[in-house]
Amino acid sequence: MSPGIGLMDRRLKTEKDAVSLAISGLIKDYKVETKDITILETKYDDDAGDWYVALGWNKKRAIIKMDSVQAIITEIKEI
Repeated sequence: MSPGIGLMDRRLKTEKDAVSLAISGLIKDYKVETKDITILETKYDDDAGDWYVALGWNKKRAIIKMDSVQAIITEIKEI
């Protein structure tokens, strides 16, 4: 039996941690300069335990979904 999401220690505890991971993933996948990235919105889903960070750069936008327990990016969706 594994503990529920509420009982597990989260690695991405703060919004700052989530934004930092999202920006590093965007830089790695899209070869973007840090100075060009703007933070559009952040949201934490209490039910799933996931962070969502919307970032913008050079007239493009992406939503980065991250697992807060494992501190990994699960999806980058360009919109």
